[in-house]
Amino acid sequence: MQHNNKPLLPLLIGALGVAFGDIGTSPLYTIRECFLTTGMAVNGSNLLGILSFITWALTLVVTLKYVSIMLRADNRGEGGILALTTLAVDQLSSTRKRAFILTLGLLGAALFYGDSLITPAISVLSAVEGLHIATPAVDNYVRPISLFILIALFGLQRHGTATVGVLFGPIMLVWFLVLGLTGLIHIAYTPGILAALSPHHAVHFALSNPVLAFMVLGAVVLAITGAEALYADMGHFGRTPIQKTWLYLVFPCLLLNYFGQGALLLNAPDAISNPFFHMVPEGLTLPLVVLATLATVIASQAVITGAFSVTQQAIMLGYLPRMATRHTSSSAVGQIYIPMLNWLLCVGVTLLVVGFGTSSNLASAYGLAVTGAMLIDTILVTSVLRRRNRWAWYLLAPFTLVFFTVDTTLFTANLHKIAAGGWFPLLLAGCIFFIMHTWVRGREQSHALMLAATPPLATFLEGLDTTLPKVPRTSIFLTSDLNHAPPALIHNLAHNGVWHAQTIIMKISRARIPRYPNSERVAIHHHSHGLSTVQVTYGFMEEPNIPQLIAKLPEFGLDVHHPSRLSYFLGTHTYIPSPNKALNKWQEPLFITLDKFAHSAVSYFKIPREQVIEIGSQIEI
Repeated sequence: MQHNNKPLLPLLIGALGVAFGDIGTSPLYTIRECFLTTGMAVNGSNLLGILSFITWALTLVVTLKYVSIMLRADNRGEGGILALTTLAVDQLSSTRKRAFILTLGLLGAALFYGDSLITPAISVLSAVEGLHIATPAVDNYVRPISLFILIALFGLQRHGTATVGVLFGPIMLVWFLVLGLTGLIHIAYTPGILAALSPHHAVHFALSNPVLAFMVLGAVVLAITGAEALYADMGHFGRTPIQKTWLYLVFPCLLLNYFGQGALLLNAPDAISNPFFHMVPEGLTLPLVVLATLATVIASQAVITGAFSVTQQAIMLGYLPRMATRHTSSSAVGQIYIPMLNWLLCVGVTLLVVGFGTSSNLASAYGLAVTGAMLIDTILVTSVLRRRNRWAWYLLAPFTLVFFTVDTTLFTANLHKIAAGGWFPLLLAGCIFFIMHTWVRGREQSHALMLAATPPLATFLEGLDTTLPKVPRTSIFLTSDLNHAPPALIHNLAHNGVWHAQTIIMKISRARIPRYPNSERVAIHHHSHGLSTVQVTYGFMEEPNIPQLIAKLPEFGLDVHHPSRLSYFLGTHTYIPSPNKALNKWQEPLFITLDKFAHSAVSYFKIPREQVIEIGSQIEI
């Protein structure tokens, strides 16, 4: 997506409100968890080591890997795990390698959903917990207040973010300025804390306490959660606004706040219970809680919107069954609402808040999903940089070695969290991956069975009975393969014994690019007996609308007779268990269930229901 003609300032402000919400709320809990999860003493040596870890994690992972390199691995302007996966797959010729990369991409997308659940829960909980400092009596109300905020947030999703989206950027601008200012004030009183900018403190800490340092890394990861969102949101804002916003505002403000918390703890180690809110005088605690809550709601909104976008891409690419999708803005294509996913996320987040109770407990569940996705990003982007960007080996080798080592270390450092809650994102990712794999595998088997049961189109036309009565109307048959006669066409002939004067067989395909050129969208071939085949291609970020497409077919050389009297023939399938066992015993019932709940093609393709004729058949799978 091109942003060259758009003013830069609105894009910078917009990126603040969406791309940086997740990573921008990490100071609420990161420093605290580094100490509380390990139980180590709050002293100068440990503080310098931890701050050095955080500084270089932000520098290496976020600034160098994501902002400087991964933003260049775009799929025609779009970023994100699925856009990167399709880009990597298209660079490979080996079927085995393509399958491996696709599996990695689906696993990375599955891990993203774990982040989509945990981020709203931990962010809002950590903000509301600040009320304890202002009014300790509210301890028993932290969970109810957090649940109220979160459920209200999910309830508002159906209205879209268009009306309040303009406020997100300015609020986050205030948030980051407050982060930087509060940190700067404490640094001014204890400037010695800036020594942690040197990496030797991280090295010294790791060599002095290798086991402890390894555990600390599991909490340091909290400082870089949301880094993958910068890449995923590139399609909305473009590379330049994200890079400039990070380098000139977000990164400096985050560092100032982390170092300010370190300076505070050097002078008041007891503030470790919640160093972020202890940075301000008591009279400002409540306003800071309100601002933090707004920031975490915005961060949650961004993650939820990201989940909608990833799901839409997965549906378009055939990795998930169709779901009802509503557009909540007439001008912003990316603003969508998926009701089923929204309420599944709401239930999941509610269970997390009730089950884990505090942000500290949730921090144990955080990390594995994020670092797993980052590791997959490194593998995929290495493939893209090598084959598409043609990086020389002396550039690619250091990149791969450094970041594969960093990501593997961070992922391994989080494995000790499995028993304390890390099992949740792994279990969730495993379930979602199994669903995706089952759907992809089931669709492949269904397509193969359909091809085996229908004749090639050329053979079908050669054997067509020319004495059939002709109906003076136009029929459109949707199919998944233009080289074979659609089952609905065969069944219509067998049962009704008529042929339409104009017959169109149409296939809707998804290209592995975000948006397909309009000039190349439609390919038409004319055959005998008044039959035409139409190949229509959309990108995975586009929404098909068949009636609008039909109106444009004359531009591509196909005059549709009486468009208002069209008949759309759709083949519907009822899958039944088969002894052939194309799918295993776990996948077979799941695929059948997913197909039953899939959104109908009539609604998905915006076809007028009164013009639709559905012809059903059974498929043993």
